Amino acid sequence: MNAPRFAAAILLSTAFMAAGCGHPQARAAGDTTVTLEYGGLQRQYIVHYPANRPQGLLPAVLAFHGGGGNAENMAGSFGFDKASDADGFIAVYPNGYEKSWNDGRGDDTNASAANIDDVGFVAAVIDRIIANDSVDPTRVYATGMSNGGMFTEDLGCRLSGKLAAIAPVAGPLPQADVSACTPTHSLPVLEIHGTSDPIVPYGGGVVRVTSGHHGAGSSPVLSVDATQQLWREKNSCDAATTTTLPQRTDDGTTVTVQSSDCANGAEVELYSIAEGGHTWPDGPQYLPQVIVGKVTHQFDATDVIWQFFAQFHA
Repeated sequence: MNAPRFAAAILLSTAFMAAGCGHPQARAAGDTTVTLEYGGLQRQYIVHYPANRPQGLLPAVLAFHGGGGNAENMAGSFGFDKASDADGFIAVYPNGYEKSWNDGRGDDTNASAANIDDVGFVAAVIDRIIANDSVDPTRVYATGMSNGGMFTEDLGCRLSGKLAAIAPVAGPLPQADVSACTPTHSLPVLEIHGTSDPIVPYGGGVVRVTSGHHGAGSSPVLSVDATQQLWREKNSCDAATTTTLPQRTDDGTTVTVQSSDCANGAEVELYSIAEGGHTWPDGPQYLPQVIVGKVTHQFDATDVIWQFFAQFHA
């Protein structure tokens, strides 16, 4: 990214790190905003119940917004409410601390700089939805984009006992989290990332715009390939096989899928989007391509993530 474009990206960091800014849809009448006191703070999350709610215990998908964003952004932009209504799971949208998550990168996010116990907060949210919302404790899943994706990776490392699978988008594992990455069971992982992401480098390194105090990052993330290798090692996986998705439209992107079979029926997958940007596949082009890169329309990330999750129980 050249200097003027990079400067523009910094100026607009709050906007695009919201991961789906623009025009969130109105909340459904039956949605609930819950306040939960945790760590001396009043934390909140939104719960969306599926239309024509099925009987019995339901799966739950926790979806984490990007840095600079909030729960409403995440709920309104990426279609998890629609998937919830169609497939009968509960969608949960937690709100970060000062629009960010403690993903382990120190001053690179407001929550990390303040040493907020976000892992503990999410554990408390999961306990609450199991107790109050008829959630199946063996079918709780986590996904997120950007800072929310990196935080999802960290949850897989540190909260695997409460999760059946994770799916980070545009968010490799921060290097600072590697030593504490000790999942307690084989954890299915689906990762989605564009090779031309101008914000969170596919090849690893510092995140070029953050929600922290200094605008640009200083704490590096692993490369996508290194993150995949870490999860294959943690899950005792076979060698990955690679396929190419058929072209659905001529949008300048192509998608390859790497998939590994792992111990205890787990899988590790990567959707690698050639020429894809810091965007949600089949989601909005929330800022111009010169700032955030291309949105691929070769697949719908929300549908792919749910179909991946639906295979697995903890």
